[in-house]
Amino acid sequence: MGTEIERKFLVTDDRWRAASDGRPARFRQGYLFAEGGRNARVRLSTGRDGAHAWVTIKGVRSGIARYEFEYEIPVEDAEIMLDTLCMPVVIDKTRSYVAFGGETWEVDVFAGANAGLVLAELELDDAAKTFARPPWIGAEVSEDARYYNSALARHPYSTWPRQGAHPAGEK
Repeated sequence: MGTEIERKFLVTDDRWRAASDGRPARFRQGYLFAEGGRNARVRLSTGRDGAHAWVTIKGVRSGIARYEFEYEIPVEDAEIMLDTLCMPVVIDKTRSYVAFGGETWEVDVFAGANAGLVLAELELDDAAKTFARPPWIGAEVSEDARYYNSALARHPYSTWPRQGAHPAGEK
C-alpha cells in the first residue's frame, strides 16, 4: 500500500525550462472511472527510458494525501484501454523534471483539450515537510479539484470560462 502526498502549483512563466534536466516524458492517461474522490487510471509514458504503462487506483484525499496503488502493465494493453475503455478526454501532457532546492519538481505542460495549462508538482514523503518555492511557481492548487487530472478528463481546461486571472501558460 502506498500513500501519495503531492503539492501542486500553477506555473507563472518559462524560467523552469533553463533548469530542466532536458529529458522530458510524454504521458497519456485516461480514466476508467473517477467518482466520489476515487479513481482508476491507465497511464502510458514514452520518452526518458522507453515506453512504460501502469494502472493506478487512487483513494479519497485527506488534505494533500491519499492512498495510491500502482501496477505496471504491458504497453499494448494500455494503448487498447486508452483507445477503447477510458473516459472520452484522455490527458496528454509533457512532463519535465526540474531540480530546485534539493527537490525534483515535475512540470506538466498540457496539450489537446487541456492546452494552455502548465502545472508544477512536488511529491513529498511527509505532508508537513517544508520546501523552497521556485520563483516560477504561483498559486498553490493542491486542494482545488478543478486541477486534478481526473477532473481535467471530465472538464478540460479548454472549456473553462475565460474571465479574470487565468492559470499560467496563458500570456
